[in-house]
Amino acid sequence: MSDAPVHRPDLSVVVPVYNEEENLRDLHRRIGAALAGLGRSYELLYVDDGSRDGSLRVLEAIQAEDPGRVRIIELLRNFGQHAAVFAGFSHARGEVIVTLDADLQNPPEEIPTLLRKIDEGYDVVGGYRKEREDSWFRRAASRVVNRLTARATGVVMRDYGCMLRAYRRPIVEAMVNTSEIATFIPALANTFARDVAEVEVAHAPRMRGQSKYSIRRLLRLNFDLMTGFSTLPLQFISWFGALLAIVGFGFGMFLFIRRLIHGPEVEGVFTLFAILFAFLGVQLFCLGLMGEYVGRIYSEVRHRPRFLIRRVREAREARMGRTLRDAPSIRGDAPPPPGDGPPLRGEGPGRRASG
Repeated sequence: MSDAPVHRPDLSVVVPVYNEEENLRDLHRRIGAALAGLGRSYELLYVDDGSRDGSLRVLEAIQAEDPGRVRIIELLRNFGQHAAVFAGFSHARGEVIVTLDADLQNPPEEIPTLLRKIDEGYDVVGGYRKEREDSWFRRAASRVVNRLTARATGVVMRDYGCMLRAYRRPIVEAMVNTSEIATFIPALANTFARDVAEVEVAHAPRMRGQSKYSIRRLLRLNFDLMTGFSTLPLQFISWFGALLAIVGFGFGMFLFIRRLIHGPEVEGVFTLFAILFAFLGVQLFCLGLMGEYVGRIYSEVRHRPRFLIRRVREAREARMGRTLRDAPSIRGDAPPPPGDGPPLRGEGPGRRASG
């Protein structure tokens, strides 16, 4: 996180942006209106996560109109929503950091609701979308994510999927200093926070653009949750394997006794094959789950950064491109790209500063 400026704003709003060109101007206007009457100093950090439309051009225009508050973090390519939020966290200067999606489904007008709750002394405040304007599949996937995350973190919340959340600075610093590459931010925050609260927020249908979460990404998120925060799946496999062994031994004894009583039989061969294939399917699933853990170990030992920053567009050009971190042990510089422009910045676990 940022350590250079002497003055810290009261609030930082981190907004990951990926192909949201049509929403950005309305988003910025509504954020400004929502924060105008709070009497708090604030900054807006827009993280361009490798957008392929005109999002970056729109952000540059917004910054030109509001240079005192807007900062743009341009990532080298698309690293994903949570990596983009981490990039914003690593540059945030506020005492309270709020995350908000750029699709306007989470209304910016709800930010004061989060701030009022966090002022009561909570470390993390999450938004709870009671009336969701999503498809049935998204709602069903969200329920699965909520249950898995509650089991993994030990903190029961109704809506872990809502990115409209507020964090105190020590929690964000702790998350920035973690060494995991694949992380689910709401769950990770709750592993550090002592006092966590949830407030009901509005949820609007997406009016422009398309959702960036495909079925594949949702499945990937669920596997990350299962393997990233708990060893419970491995323990479940052990107990389930022991249960299958007991059942299999009992079934074998049954067949042996039946053979002694009735003699050799050929009936039931297809039933045995069905049971065999069922067991084989379970074994392959368990093998894949253990492979997920091995894959996570492989990802961690490579020490690749969570994201790479092409440049940071500040209100003052003197600060453009500088890597901002409070923890030099996980800060690093990537080689500069060919051609013009500021050097790339690598941020993530295993990147160590020289000097």
